[in-house]
Amino acid sequence: MEKTTAPADLTTAPRDRATAGAETTATEPTAVLKATDAEPVALKAALREEVETHRAALLALSARIHAHPETAFEEHRAAAWCAELLGEHGFVVTAPAFGLDTAVSATIGSGPVTVALACEYDALPGLGHACGHNLIAAAGLGAALALAPYADELGLTVRVLGTPAEERGAGKALLIDAGAFDGVDAAMMVHPCPFEMADFRSFALGTLSVTYTGRSAHPSLNPHEGRNAADALTVAQVALGLLRQQLPPQWRVHGITTAAGTAPNAIPDRATASYEIRALAAEDLRELRERVENCFRAGALATGCEVTLERPEPDYLDFRGDPELIALWQTNARALGRAEPVEREPFACTDMGNVSHLVPSIHPVLDISGGACGPHEPEFAAAAVSPAAERALLDGALGMAWTAADFAYRRRARAASS
Repeated sequence: MEKTTAPADLTTAPRDRATAGAETTATEPTAVLKATDAEPVALKAALREEVETHRAALLALSARIHAHPETAFEEHRAAAWCAELLGEHGFVVTAPAFGLDTAVSATIGSGPVTVALACEYDALPGLGHACGHNLIAAAGLGAALALAPYADELGLTVRVLGTPAEERGAGKALLIDAGAFDGVDAAMMVHPCPFEMADFRSFALGTLSVTYTGRSAHPSLNPHEGRNAADALTVAQVALGLLRQQLPPQWRVHGITTAAGTAPNAIPDRATASYEIRALAAEDLRELRERVENCFRAGALATGCEVTLERPEPDYLDFRGDPELIALWQTNARALGRAEPVEREPFACTDMGNVSHLVPSIHPVLDISGGACGPHEPEFAAAAVSPAAERALLDGALGMAWTAADFAYRRRARAASS
């Protein structure tokens, strides 16, 4: 059942704070500031105070999500906790949202510039929050809560999107199809990492499920009547091994066999595999997929089996950061005392890449481990609740709030000069 915090209509502007005070615990601005023609220096000080005001709630939310890890499309508690906190501070909240049970949509402000804050909260199977999504969710909410009292003064509409299934399922691609990012002028999130990056880049990633269907037979009595599905998969894997020699350096093919028979005294009539492919750009991914699928077709052709090739989830597109937003973020990160960012080749995949193909976006990464461990390692889960992680959460929240304010200011200045 859909639960909404009144009013349910996402297109309805939030109620006036003076009349909403009796029904919500919305935090009043720490200073009354009006948008001016000057760069919002004073406003940034006020935004810092807002993040500090919400410090305890944000750290508690992060710790709570971390202590209760939920995997892709199962993030019911995390989504509910995020929706509850936003609703308490005057946001118009819809949860579930956009046809996904664990998606959240919340808005405040009615300005002409819409900034979306993406909040991930899914965990890794068996590893918990070894990717630090507890920090991503809390940082996104922190930026939104800081901006809320000043959204109208800045000319902003702040849209918070709880985005499920980043680790597996490409939740943001599904949200794009459902219209969650329609009308958005800029989108942002931060991600914990073992180093700092402002200009984050990622691989494009595609998934492939393979099923071979053959014919079972006794391997001694009548092997000539069988069609060996495990052999079909072996032929395909040999073909993939040979293909790798001709692939460009940054193209990747990797996978596992998930089934290939149940007993040695029966020719397998079914074999399955799960594969991933990666390339530097979405355009390259399309070519790579065709070449990889042909290897699996070759296995079927060579053994007389049938093959079924399926995409279990949408492709993850390569992340393409917006230069203007990156520059704004980098200036603000320096003001926060963050370490100088490094430059690295793509090393990961994210469905935020899909958003970046549609909307100007940033995805800076913040160091929480000093290089001692990285995402998807058990030690990184512990790092995600460390003092360094808490600082990254608060810096990420404030950095995004400042960047959104700068972005709104620039949009206003351009409109005034045109």
